[in-house]
Amino acid sequence: MKGKSVGQEKSKNELLVFISRRESTCDECKEMLGHGAWITLNREKRALCLSCGDLDHLLFLPPGDAALTRRARKYSTLAAVVLEWSRARKRYERQGLLVEEQALEKAEQECLADSETRARRREREAAKVAEMDKQYIGQFTARVRECFPRCPAGREMVIAQHACLKYSGRVGRSAAAKSLDEEAVRWQWLPISAMPRRATTIFWPGAATGKTQGRKLEEKSTGS
Repeated sequence: MKGKSVGQEKSKNELLVFISRRESTCDECKEMLGHGAWITLNREKRALCLSCGDLDHLLFLPPGDAALTRRARKYSTLAAVVLEWSRARKRYERQGLLVEEQALEKAEQECLADSETRARRREREAAKVAEMDKQYIGQFTARVRECFPRCPAGREMVIAQHACLKYSGRVGRSAAAKSLDEEAVRWQWLPISAMPRRATTIFWPGAATGKTQGRKLEEKSTGS
């Protein structure tokens, strides 16, 4: 699960609990909390232990089950978001929730009761997404053929699959490519053409100079 920044959490006016990365002391009871203590801040930005912050009766719910988290938060009259500083991302990231025991128990009962229904729904949604993705790759392949009519047969599928690989961050997943924008589709040829034994000879009118003589990518696999 992706972490959320402190600013995002504060905008919801939720209580925040921080996992301290340094030695901490409760400003109210003066107890030494040590490293990795769970603290909250009062209105004066003073650090309080969970007992002094009246949060010690709450149970920790880690991330991982969106339905359980959503329902537990819904039924808990008091809840707090647990955050920890990420050195890598230079921000606070969400680690889970503190919720009331009865709220968690009710949420767990509901999740258990409809677990099969939610599982079937996820399967249907996954199948729908897979079908939509298959259609998109097919459309992208046809668009590559339109942009590169001299591309060898079957090579347009290689380009489309490379460009549209999920979670790759490639331009095939961009908004421009999903609208089958010609410029976005054309740029997919460049990484493919640079790969040994995959480049081919095509003509891209005006690609490099804006003139009509075109740009030639040499056929590496034949050595020509």
